[in-house]
Amino acid sequence: MLATIQYNSKKLKIDLSKPIDISIPLRASKSNVNAWYIEEPKIEPVKDGEWVASVLEGASINFNNIYFNPHGHGTHTECAGHITKEVHSINQNLKQFFFLAEVITVAPENLNGDFVISKKQIQYAIGNKKRDAVVIRTIPNTKDKLTKQYSHTNPPYLLEDAAEYLRKKDIKHLLIDLPSVDKEKDDGELLAHHIFWNTKGKLRLDATITEFIFVPNTVIDGTYFLNLQIAPFENDASPSKPVLYKIIE
Repeated sequence: MLATIQYNSKKLKIDLSKPIDISIPLRASKSNVNAWYIEEPKIEPVKDGEWVASVLEGASINFNNIYFNPHGHGTHTECAGHITKEVHSINQNLKQFFFLAEVITVAPENLNGDFVISKKQIQYAIGNKKRDAVVIRTIPNTKDKLTKQYSHTNPPYLLEDAAEYLRKKDIKHLLIDLPSVDKEKDDGELLAHHIFWNTKGKLRLDATITEFIFVPNTVIDGTYFLNLQIAPFENDASPSKPVLYKIIE
């Protein structure tokens, strides 16, 4: 299933039958990836008296309620409404879903006891390339990212100059395999979020941040087409399913 995409002056070919899913599935389990000091997600059948909406329990259907937090329970895409007084919905502001993306791998550096991602590292990885989206994979890149409990662990984060570099390079969609682009405990400053979305200037409502992705080691650094799929939640963030497609030379 081959598709040819006209992107600016270039024609790029992708194979739609070979998607690379870089999302983390949400499961009703204590081993579900987790951050921000909340309990695990819950997926449970509706109950009405003695009736339980489960085929296993004798009902004719499975009819579950799902309780989760998009920011803390897995792959999610957020808009500037995450940090603004005004209500901004990801569903209203993400209107395109295919982008030219660059996958880069970064080893966070030690800075005063924290592990951080700097402008210099991202600049070196991207070079002069112009992309709509950047997908950041951090190393070490082990499968425990699928189940890690991040609360109180002070995960790596982006420095202010890195977020500013991405904004100035007009990167509209930033994807990262961490629970946040900001430090876990920063007194609510959220510096990278504010800088990337330009809250002190013209707010970048068409820009998104996707956190909690997982890019397998089999995916090499380079250029891909990205399909950024969200659920139609009228909320600042939605669970999402970013999918990469190799570009066929």
